[in-house]
Amino acid sequence: MRATALFLTLGLSLAAQTPAPKPPVPAAAEPTLGGAMDGTYQWVPAQFIPAAEAMPEDKYDWAPTQGEFKGVRTFAQQVKHVAAANYFLGSTLLAEKCPVEIGNPEMGPDNLKTKAEIVAFLKASFEYARKAVQSITAKHGTKAVKNPFGQGNLTPAGIATLLAFHGMDHYGQMVVYLRMNGIIPPASRK
Repeated sequence: MRATALFLTLGLSLAAQTPAPKPPVPAAAEPTLGGAMDGTYQWVPAQFIPAAEAMPEDKYDWAPTQGEFKGVRTFAQQVKHVAAANYFLGSTLLAEKCPVEIGNPEMGPDNLKTKAEIVAFLKASFEYARKAVQSITAKHGTKAVKNPFGQGNLTPAGIATLLAFHGMDHYGQMVVYLRMNGIIPPASRK
C-alpha cells in the first residue's frame, strides 16, 4: 500500500510538472493566385525603385544619343512610362477607373518634373499594381478580359505577367543608362 501511495505521489508530481500539450497550429492558408503571383512580382519594384533612386537628379533627363540610341526615352521618361503602365494595367485588373492622371502612357505625366516627384509617382504605382495583382483569384484569373491595348482578349493572370516583364524590360534599359553614366546599379553592388 505504501508503494502504491508513493507511486501515485510521484506520478501526480510529475504530471503537475509536465506542460499541457499545445493545441495544434492551424495549417497556413493556401495562397491565392494573386498572392502567389505577387510573390514573384514584388521583385520588380525591389529592383526598379533602387535603380530609379540611384540616378542623380541632374541626369534624369539624360538619354544616349549615339548610334542606335537616337530618339530613345530619357531616364525620367523610362521611369514615368513604367509607372503609367503600372497604373493603367492595375486599373484594368481591378476593373476600375485609373486613380491618377497618367498622361500619355508612352511618356508618363508631363507635370512630373523633379526626381522626387517622379520617384514618388513610381512608388505609388507599384503599390497600386501590387494591390491589383494580389486581387487575382483562381475563379477569375484565367477568364478572358478585353485587351486594354486593342483587339482580342487577355487574362488577369496574363496582365499580371505583362506587368512583371514590362517593368523588368525597362529596368534593363535603365541599367544601361546608369552604367553609361558611371553608376553601378544597386542590385550589382556587393
